[in-house]
Amino acid sequence: MRVLLVDDEQDFRETLAKRLGRRGIEAENVGGAAEALAWLKQNPAVDAVVLDVKMPGMDGIEALKHIAASHPGVAVLMLSGHAHVETAMKGLELGAFDYLMKPVDIEELVFKLQDACEHKALKGKAAP
Repeated sequence: MRVLLVDDEQDFRETLAKRLGRRGIEAENVGGAAEALAWLKQNPAVDAVVLDVKMPGMDGIEALKHIAASHPGVAVLMLSGHAHVETAMKGLELGAFDYLMKPVDIEELVFKLQDACEHKALKGKAAP
């Protein structure tokens, strides 16, 4: 499984990438939405994106719109340290696979990533 972590908190995303790596998940990380979109353009073979909602510049909801339009096969998990039901609902309406709160439990994140990838695989098999 190959995952892109997008979060403006460098220590958080680097620690999370290491923890996912110990569980056999290849995790790249970038510090913002614009950087994520550029990375995805160069590396389209990614299974999932873990996307922070609140970031300087382009926020996670705007980035989700771009990812959904240009990379429809990539599962997006929204991640936020701020509990906003409206934001979660908006993300899900725009195609996010799920919405998790920080601090995220690593086992829950791994489970959600596996679930997202299985869902993606099943969706791919169902396509004509």
